[in-house]
Amino acid sequence: MSAPRNSGAWPSAETVLVGVMGDPIGHSLSPLLHNTAFAALGLDWVSVAFPVPEGEAGPALDALVPLGIAGISVTMPHKSEVAARLETLSAVARRLGAVNCVVNRDGSLEGENTDGRGFLEALARGAAFEPVGRRSLVIGAGGAARAVVDALAGAGASEVVVVARRPEPAVGAAGLAGPRGRVGSARDVPEVDLVVNATPVGMEGEGAAAPIVPAEVLEAGQVVVDLVYRPAETSWMRAAAERGATVVGGLGMLVHQAAAQLELWTGRPAPLEAMWAAAAAAG
Repeated sequence: MSAPRNSGAWPSAETVLVGVMGDPIGHSLSPLLHNTAFAALGLDWVSVAFPVPEGEAGPALDALVPLGIAGISVTMPHKSEVAARLETLSAVARRLGAVNCVVNRDGSLEGENTDGRGFLEALARGAAFEPVGRRSLVIGAGGAARAVVDALAGAGASEVVVVARRPEPAVGAAGLAGPRGRVGSARDVPEVDLVVNATPVGMEGEGAAAPIVPAEVLEAGQVVVDLVYRPAETSWMRAAAERGATVVGGLGMLVHQAAAQLELWTGRPAPLEAMWAAAAAAG
């Protein structure tokens, strides 16, 4: 029988361990979200943060099975390296070449990517927006942008336009949407229903870089998503709201992708409301 969470004997040798690895990692809300969920579910599980320097993802993965770690969330800068090292990948992780969640299934490590699912669920919750038959524009071509493009295409978006500073990554990201994807510019904004900022512009500590798509081109009636979650409201989001757009912040994607990871590890439905409350309090 496991020790109660409020006892000095917890965690114990019976406690199931998961974690998140990245560099830096001190800012991650993943342990808070997962531990909140474990407590709500009454599970003797615990999540901790593992600082793993860039280039050291391999040894970290090698340690999961002998240490009995049930799974690990993967964040920057390790998502691509983990995908390259694992033999078993989900279809979406293989398409993206990126893993944000590793599941230890009886000693076999499987790579998943829950970012796209998290984005779609947050979009539905925050704006009641369904991508099917709708036109979308994604700003950026990095890992988050690629996950969003892939998810929008999979959800039936009629077109996914990618706007990025560098042409080659933009072409690669747009290619994830197949014939419905193309590279565009800020001039395409008036023609779309959804605009997603998947760059770090506006994030705390990122300086005052100008957004690739200025808020001045956004329009009333559009749904505008900024994947930045610290601060909870960026200046770009405020400007979009002032122009009449429906605005969704990045906290939802964080919560929902973490919930999807928890379900992969435990096989239990995630207690979303408890996780949302913990995220909002921390933000």
